[in-house]
Amino acid sequence: MIYVAGAVNNTWFSTIMEQNKMLELPQLRSETSIELGCDARDHSRAGYDTSTWYCAILAGRHGPELNKMRETIRRVQELLSSDIESSEDQTTAPALGAIRSKRLTFTWLEGETQKRYCFFYLNSENSYDTCGPRRDLADVPQLFIVRYKRNASEEDTKPKRKKGSIWDSLQEQELDPASQLVAKYNGSDETSEIIKWVSQIIKDGDSRDLPHYRTKTPELVPDDAQPIWSKGVQSLPSTSRIKQHIRGFITKIYDLIQDPRIGPILLLAALISFGTIWLQRSQPPQQPNQQDSNQPSQPNAKFQEKRKARRRERVRTASNERPSPSITDEEPKNAYQMPFSDSDSE
Repeated sequence: MIYVAGAVNNTWFSTIMEQNKMLELPQLRSETSIELGCDARDHSRAGYDTSTWYCAILAGRHGPELNKMRETIRRVQELLSSDIESSEDQTTAPALGAIRSKRLTFTWLEGETQKRYCFFYLNSENSYDTCGPRRDLADVPQLFIVRYKRNASEEDTKPKRKKGSIWDSLQEQELDPASQLVAKYNGSDETSEIIKWVSQIIKDGDSRDLPHYRTKTPELVPDDAQPIWSKGVQSLPSTSRIKQHIRGFITKIYDLIQDPRIGPILLLAALISFGTIWLQRSQPPQQPNQQDSNQPSQPNAKFQEKRKARRRERVRTASNERPSPSITDEEPKNAYQMPFSDSDSE
C-alpha cells in the first residue's frame, strides 16, 4: 500500500512539474526556435500539414520592466491553456483553438543579444528602447505576433522558368519557405486586452486573404553556454554570410554591367591600348650614334688570341737563331791603337 501510494504521489508530482514546465514562458534562442515553431524555415509544432501558425514574442532587455511583462504574458498563456476560460466567448475562441492545436506559441526574446533579430521585426522609431545596447535606465518591452504561412502548392502552381543569372538562383535560395506578417501590440498590460488582441490577430490571419510576403530572416545568435566552442563557431563564416558576400559581389558586377557609362569607358581603354601598340611597332629601329661609328671596333676575343699566339711564335723563333756578328766582335788585321795627345792625357 505504501509503495502504491508512493508511486501515485510520484506520478502526480511529475504531472504537476510537466504542467508547470508547459506554462512557463520559454526563451526564443537558436536552439529552441524550431522546437517552439518560431522559425520560417521549418514547420509548426502542430505538424507538417499545418499551413498557418503563430508565434507571440515579447522582446526586451533584462530588467524589472521585462520581468513584469513576462509575468503578464505567462498569465495570458496560463489562462488560454487552462479549461477555466469559457470557449463560448467568441472574442477569445480563436486564441483558445490555436493554442490547443499547438498553432500558437508564447515566448520571449532578449533584445540586447538578439538585436539583429529584434530590429528585423520591430523596425520603428522606438525600436532602440527595446532592441540593441542599453541607452536609458528605463526599457520598453514590446509584444508582437508573427504569422507564418506555408503554401505547399506554391511550387506546383508556380510556372517553372529558367533562371536568367546566378543572381536569380541565389535570391531564390535565400528566401524562407514560409511567408511572414508581423502585428505589434500597442494596448495596455491587462491580460484580458492582450487575449482579445491575440484572438483578433489569429482570426484575421486564418480568415482574411492577407499578402504572401516571403523574406530572409536573420539568424539568432548562438548561446554562450560553451565559450570556447561558441567563439570558434562565431569566428567561422556562416553559410548565409558567404552567400551574402557572393550576392553582394554579383550585385556590384551586375550594376557595373547595367551602367551606361561602362561601354564608352571600355571602348576608350581599348583604343588607347591599340594606339600604344601601333606607335611602338611603327617606330624605325634606332641608328647607331656618329661617335660610335668613328671609333674603331674592338677585336673580339678570338682575334686577340691569334695575335698573342703569333707574338709568342716570333719570340721563340728569334731566340733559336744565332745573332748576326757585330763590328766590335773581331779586331781587323791592319788595326792599330792611336796614341792620345799630351793634352788629352793630362
